[in-house]
Amino acid sequence: MTIETVSLIRSHGGTQGVYKHASSTTGTGMTFSVFVPPQAGVRPCPVVWYLSGLTCTHANVTEKGEFRRACAELGVIFVAPDTSPRGEGVPGDPANAYDFGLGAGFYVDATQAPFATNYRMWSYITAELPAVIGANFSADMNRQSIMGHSMGGHGALTIGLRHPDRYRAVSAFSPIAAPSQAPWGIKALGGYLGEDRAAWRAHDAVALIEDGARIGELLVDVGDADPFLTEQLHPGLLENACADAGIPLTLRRQPGYDHSYYFISTFMEDHLRWHAVRLQG
Repeated sequence: MTIETVSLIRSHGGTQGVYKHASSTTGTGMTFSVFVPPQAGVRPCPVVWYLSGLTCTHANVTEKGEFRRACAELGVIFVAPDTSPRGEGVPGDPANAYDFGLGAGFYVDATQAPFATNYRMWSYITAELPAVIGANFSADMNRQSIMGHSMGGHGALTIGLRHPDRYRAVSAFSPIAAPSQAPWGIKALGGYLGEDRAAWRAHDAVALIEDGARIGELLVDVGDADPFLTEQLHPGLLENACADAGIPLTLRRQPGYDHSYYFISTFMEDHLRWHAVRLQG
């Protein structure tokens, strides 16, 4: 579980680091960022995981998310992984499209060639990287929560729904809530998992809820000016599924906001404060 420090910068009394390590799960080098608040010098701190969207790396939220001041105040560690394996020999989209392959791992363990060898982001996020964080940082791994944006919102919802005892809070910005019914998701799930749509249901938040997955509550923000709202995100399907299942969902449709980090950074503090309350104790 050796990690290499790429950079370490002082911020809001804590430290913003970027690290890399050799992943046995993906068979590649992986890079991730961690903000450690000042309280970690005194006691282990809870961990908030942030999963990024299509085309992103760890750097997008690290540079644009505006989370550090709130994390320093609240005493939470903020972890931002990459979105896919990278490196020589890692296959990408044959057409070099942005919505599949490199930067678009969709937080699944691929079963289809040639992606099955490296694209194991589900296991990386849920098993290997948590072990790395627990071994190398002053982290209270009994207090974890998860959030994400777009493709990463899909990842946060599905991981949270399938691990309800691990994550004390789950939230999302503009999640792909029903990827089995969205062009991005249909392409990715078909390419990584094959054409058997029954296998897709384990990686579709709406389908998971329909199939009996339960979680205490959810917080979701979407912008009503998001160009992907109707075709790709389908928040209404998530709203209906949660209502039918009795899952308390706070779905906020933010007027005038789009899909960008201007939107995410505006409401990041709200989400972090919501997580922090649930991470206490």
